Amino acid sequence: MTSTPTPPGLTRLNDLEERAAFTALHEACASTAWARRLLAARPYATAEELYAASDAAMAELTTADLEEAIAGHPPIGRPRPGDPASAREQRGMAGASAELRAEMVDLNLAYQERFGHVFLICATGKSAEQMRDAVRARIGNPPEREREIVRIELGRINRIRLARLVEEDA
Repeated sequence: MTSTPTPPGLTRLNDLEERAAFTALHEACASTAWARRLLAARPYATAEELYAASDAAMAELTTADLEEAIAGHPPIGRPRPGDPASAREQRGMAGASAELRAEMVDLNLAYQERFGHVFLICATGKSAEQMRDAVRARIGNPPEREREIVRIELGRINRIRLARLVEEDA
């Protein structure tokens, strides 16, 4: 059996001093508790081991931890200026019509008023219409159901961001 070489970004994450590693993880997910759990489990032998640790940490986040993680995400259709991750992840909104953009602003505001936080979806690979349809479908959810959907969506976003971190060259 041959072993697969450790991806360069994973080697770097394992080797970073604690503060730098925490910063890299916290950029992937704004939950301090999540980043600390992943930091404490280093070193990771494989990317899959890192992803499993991320999933386990997501499952353990409290409501306050989830709120902290959600606060690190801009509204759909309004990526943070100078934040290449949010711009890349929300690429599907780039070609949306002015009408659809305005509708997303209204839907985002209605969602935020109902749930107390931005609408969160793993937007990577989704069109503006798919994101609009998702917020329309989810706005009627009971808060407990929506919290669990948000937890799942955050987990998906974290995996994508961790994959970028793991695979990037120096």
